[in-house]
Amino acid sequence: MTYPAWTPASRPGIIPLHPLTFGTILGRSFAALRQNPRVLLGFAMGVQVIAYTALFVVVGLVAWSTFSRLDTLREGTDEFDAVLTGSIVLTAGAAFVLSLALGALSAIVQGIVVRDVSHAALAEKLPLRELWRRFRPVAWRLIGYSFLLVLVVLLIVAAVAAGVFAIGTAALPIAIGMTVFLVLGSFPLYFWLSTKLLLVPSAIVLEGATIRQAIARSWRLTRGRFWAALGVIVIISVVFSALGQVVNLPFSFLTSGLTTIITPTGDPDAQAWIAIIIAGVAAQALLLVVQSVALVVQSTAAALVYIDCRMRHEGLDLDLLQYVERRDAGAPDLADPYTVGIGRVLAPRPPMPVGYPMAGAASAAQGYPPPSPGYAMPGPGYPMPGPGYPQGAPYPQPTAAGPVPGYAPTAPPPASPASYPPPTGPAYAPAEASVSPAPPAPAPQPAAPTSWTAPGAPDSGDPESPWR
Repeated sequence: MTYPAWTPASRPGIIPLHPLTFGTILGRSFAALRQNPRVLLGFAMGVQVIAYTALFVVVGLVAWSTFSRLDTLREGTDEFDAVLTGSIVLTAGAAFVLSLALGALSAIVQGIVVRDVSHAALAEKLPLRELWRRFRPVAWRLIGYSFLLVLVVLLIVAAVAAGVFAIGTAALPIAIGMTVFLVLGSFPLYFWLSTKLLLVPSAIVLEGATIRQAIARSWRLTRGRFWAALGVIVIISVVFSALGQVVNLPFSFLTSGLTTIITPTGDPDAQAWIAIIIAGVAAQALLLVVQSVALVVQSTAAALVYIDCRMRHEGLDLDLLQYVERRDAGAPDLADPYTVGIGRVLAPRPPMPVGYPMAGAASAAQGYPPPSPGYAMPGPGYPMPGPGYPQGAPYPQPTAAGPVPGYAPTAPPPASPASYPPPTGPAYAPAEASVSPAPPAPAPQPAAPTSWTAPGAPDSGDPESPWR
């Protein structure tokens, strides 16, 4: 017989391979930055810096080239108003197009982060080139999903704005009240939809799902874990919003102080503009770093929530454990564990017997000795031993004399105890033979009357009796 070779314990990943708690998801979302910083920080921050720099530069050039024409026109004329309107439209259009491009780059960063986290959970660290090779087939699908979200939001905002404007032309107070109500109501709607759609990027990247399938998957997987997912996202958003304010506050004071010191009369010269621009650029650079880290942490949290939801709904932890064990044992050509059990429905666990204490710690807490391996739960009428029952003694068996003293059965014992499987184990040795209860003894009958009398009695009939 050939025994398998010894293999060392599997390398731990960034998360334990079992359903995660709220604190684990939140803490590991930040701790994952240390797993592969070259990808999670270097790549993400580089892409974000390039994107935001291009956005500021291009929008600034468009704004400068269009609004500079107003210096040659007289204010208040029709030509001035036309140039002003055109400048605003061109600048807003350039900012919108570049924002879409920035959203596409953010989607790419999110996809790379999700793919890296999925491997980090298995203690695997892949280079950026390999991560991009695995993400590239679904990259356009994820970008299309981000564009679809922007389009839907714009259509909803435009429809609501048009409706409020139409109402405002007839009744301005009603339009103002509706605007306040819609603004306040949009916050819970936004958080609800963003949480229900939180797992769409992970489903697209790790499962190769279409946009429609990914939306349905995210909607179903978040059932039962909605509040945990919402809490993680809200806490991360609040933390980085506060951090952004902390970073921006000193530069705001610095810019205000430089403006007051350099231009006390309120007429800034070239030197003052340079100082103000430098302070503003430095503040935006630090904010850009904070936003880049926030994008990575939020993407990591979304990937961990996805893994946790699949563990709970589809038993993904079993697939991951099997993959890790086979990988560390040297098995080649392993299938992607994230595509093995998609849509699996776990069988419900059998209910615990009612009226019997659980084995292990609960039994020990109540004074019951721990059952030995292979011990079967006795059937109705055979209660568990009470507190103080000596370990190693045989399990009490019913006898003809009735129940064992000290153990009150919950129901009368059956006619044949052999119909239940006997307990096994050294602590509960079965009886040598089952004793059937004896039939009840017949009731005592009263003694029949007798006609015997003592010899010589008057009524004895003896001829020699002296009473005759």
